[in-house]
Amino acid sequence: MKIDVAHRIERLPPYMLGRLNQITYEQRVAGVDVIDLNMGNPNDPTPQVIVDKLAEAAADPRNQRYSRSPGVFNLRREVARKYDRRLGVQLDPDHEVIATIGSKEGFAHMCLAILGPGDTAVVCNPAFQIHTYGVALAGANVIKVPLGNDDAFLARIENVLTHLYPKPKVIILNFPNNPTTMCVEQPFWDHVVTMARKHGVMVISDFAYGETCFDGYRAPSFMEAEGAKEVGVEFSTMSKAYNMAGWRIGFCVGNPDMIKALATIKGYYDYGIFQAIQIAAIIAMRHCDEQIDTQALVYQGRRDVVVDCAQRLEWEVEAPRATMFTWARIPDEQLEPYGGSTIEFCVDMLGKAEVALCPGGAFGDLGEGYVRVAMVENEQRIRQAFRQLGRAVKGD
Repeated sequence: MKIDVAHRIERLPPYMLGRLNQITYEQRVAGVDVIDLNMGNPNDPTPQVIVDKLAEAAADPRNQRYSRSPGVFNLRREVARKYDRRLGVQLDPDHEVIATIGSKEGFAHMCLAILGPGDTAVVCNPAFQIHTYGVALAGANVIKVPLGNDDAFLARIENVLTHLYPKPKVIILNFPNNPTTMCVEQPFWDHVVTMARKHGVMVISDFAYGETCFDGYRAPSFMEAEGAKEVGVEFSTMSKAYNMAGWRIGFCVGNPDMIKALATIKGYYDYGIFQAIQIAAIIAMRHCDEQIDTQALVYQGRRDVVVDCAQRLEWEVEAPRATMFTWARIPDEQLEPYGGSTIEFCVDMLGKAEVALCPGGAFGDLGEGYVRVAMVENEQRIRQAFRQLGRAVKGD
């Protein structure tokens, strides 16, 4: 019997990374030591004080029951305190903060809460996949705007807001950017708020890499812009700065109406994050500010190695100021045997070099020609990966 899937499934574009993930899995099952620089999956340990608190809280029967979908009050209050302490932003933990099962889940459910058939979202090109797929899963349409971080980029968005009918409902932005690592300064967000007010559109900021910064750069938060809470929300996560990726805990903060809409959707879908994880996250935010800076220095050292090694392969790359990635352009002559396709290039590198990279084409057509390198292995493994890539690319 043929199974008819929902229209929303048919509307999803092909998941290009599925092929790479399957090959990586098959090689590892076969005993191949694949060096995985594809996924931004931190391999450094969660700070011990957080793990210890998890174990203690998990043993308490009171924490083994269903929790609250928006997150326990003490956790939401701690998020508000952190925004105040590190960014000078005041948040009401009751109405302007909600806990999510990682920022990805929260973003997808926010799209369900504010978008539907006939609605349109402005999304950058290239963009992290959920920024496109989340909109599609909600039944809404995507208008892609070439990514930038300057007035010309904002002018491109404003042109869409001015001339498209019906007007888009939301602008989705992500700085520091995944996959390109592009960063902005505070005036950028001020201009975004002004534009959103002018056109009556919402803003969603993905700030997942806001605390993984290098060389003295501090990524500005959308929430720092005056009036940001009037027009939008921001997603953040414990995954990167605290090495808590598998714990699946993140947050959405900002506009109370958007937070309420997200809470309504989540109330139908989940019974909240395991309460012991929430308690451990409170300890992380109270006692691990130093961990954030220490981990950023680890990534900075790996970044320097990736940039040096990539340039030796004649890849075009600039040292990123933030994120856990490096974005590198592959020379045309190296892509020519693959018809210019970065996914075919990455599949071949998996076989020949036993190294997994992320193809830029997975993030949109304007990502084609690039690869994203996740800085999740130690410096020695990164050097080994590029030695193997060099042999595969140059045949030496």
